[in-house]
Amino acid sequence: MKIAQFYDQEKYIRLGLVENNELRPLDFTGDMVDFICSGQRPLIDDRVLGLEKMTLAPAVSRPSKIIAIGLNYQDHAEEGKAELPKNPLVFAKFPNSLTAHQQPICWDAAVTKKVDFEAELAVIIGKRLSCCLESEAGEAIFGYTCANDVSARDLQFGDGQWIRGKSLDTFCPLGPWIVTADDVPEPQNLDISCRVNGVTMQSSNTGRMIFSVAFLVSFLSRHFTLFPGDVILTGTPSGVGVFREPSIYLKDGDQVSITIENIGTLVNHCQVREAVRPQN
Repeated sequence: MKIAQFYDQEKYIRLGLVENNELRPLDFTGDMVDFICSGQRPLIDDRVLGLEKMTLAPAVSRPSKIIAIGLNYQDHAEEGKAELPKNPLVFAKFPNSLTAHQQPICWDAAVTKKVDFEAELAVIIGKRLSCCLESEAGEAIFGYTCANDVSARDLQFGDGQWIRGKSLDTFCPLGPWIVTADDVPEPQNLDISCRVNGVTMQSSNTGRMIFSVAFLVSFLSRHFTLFPGDVILTGTPSGVGVFREPSIYLKDGDQVSITIENIGTLVNHCQVREAVRPQN
């Protein structure tokens, strides 16, 4: 089952089932986190909307946490000449970084000039979770979606820690929808790719992760309580722009597409703009 968040005519977030190229609104008041917490089975109203005509919201718009994992594909660690981690390398992105399918990735050229792409499988947590076993992790997952862990490399590496370079506004595209866990029986066997302006930059499979989805959920739950709607970005494979020769960074007008097998394709355009600055 594919469930998307979209904006109605009054700009409120609604939920809908995605079937082919159609969106069927759910008879539910609230957003994705409310729906996950409710545990309800989806009730569909009588309308059928054209998916292409709707403005989608991020797959989850108000998670309590966006947890990200670095260096979780061996080939990505190797391209960055980094040692393979013995434990997951954990960092965070602030929720202000969220944006939706077909919405722009924006940045101020005075803040960063080295913006990079990272295709990632995102896990959406389905229930409150603390200290779970790896064998129990699957039961706690609501579903999966596509993510782009957009990164300002000059800030990320210049600061010595990653939060600023990873958390600029719009630097976490998430979507276009959530595919529920029952429709993704093998999350460790999904092809994942990133294309920039139609050119393939990353191409891999989630089976190449160092730490599996189940291990990550269990590991994280032993350190912080996970809540319904929390997002876990599970790492990116090789091919990112910063480690290419020469390095490749995103530019104004570029189109970035993240595709994950059995989930969908997340598309965003890049927009460089000047921030509004206070007048002296």
